[in-house]
Amino acid sequence: MWGFLADGPRTTNKGHGFFTKIGGDISIMRVDRIVAPVRQQTVRNIRNAIVKGRFRPGERLVERELCELTGVSRTSIREALRQLETEGFVTPIPNRGPCVAIVTPEEAKDLYEIRQVLEALAYRLFAERATPSQINGLRHALARLEKAYNEGTPQDMVEGSDDFYDVVLKGCGNKSIYSMLRPLHARITLLRKTSLSKPGRPSQSIKEVKRILEAIERHDPQGAWGAAIENMQNAEAAAMDMLHRLHTVKESPSR
Repeated sequence: MWGFLADGPRTTNKGHGFFTKIGGDISIMRVDRIVAPVRQQTVRNIRNAIVKGRFRPGERLVERELCELTGVSRTSIREALRQLETEGFVTPIPNRGPCVAIVTPEEAKDLYEIRQVLEALAYRLFAERATPSQINGLRHALARLEKAYNEGTPQDMVEGSDDFYDVVLKGCGNKSIYSMLRPLHARITLLRKTSLSKPGRPSQSIKEVKRILEAIERHDPQGAWGAAIENMQNAEAAAMDMLHRLHTVKESPSR
């Protein structure tokens, strides 16, 4: 399984062990019945827990335990799991029930192909259209990202990357790109976490992102496009390498 995606200590699922397994902070999954519809919150909270590595790919999602974590009924949990199944986060396994989906190398390749086209276009448009204030905002986002890469956890790196891309997507002036990438965001985040888990990838990635920013600062759309494509191709190579290793280990016979 993707052990490198997990946060914090893991124990058995007996008693309070289940809460220890997800890092001890059960409040992240509690559902507030006032803020938004229960079903919507339940879907969001379980989705976020998967994205942040609280549940590992392939891990069984037990209704009783999810009810304890979220504070909602089994009916709400079942509805949420069905929704997450349509989004590709949950897979029903015969004789096991719903489990966290495992992204295959083939699925990862499909996602990266889409991402390359849409994100590279967003960078090119940002280089053409961004105001000085927006470019300055991107500089600050890069500074936070570099700090996360140098000092933070893998989750800090992913969140820093999200902040950087969010500035670009909102400043590129094309709402359709944002709306098309939004449904893919969580699965892209899982892949980003995978690529950043490869030794040496974070330091190389920050150099590539700096080249993107340099092209934007020159107002060089084609340069930004090319630097973005290079960054995503290298990220894809790193992610695919890690996925192939994990699937090889998973499929190898136990001794």
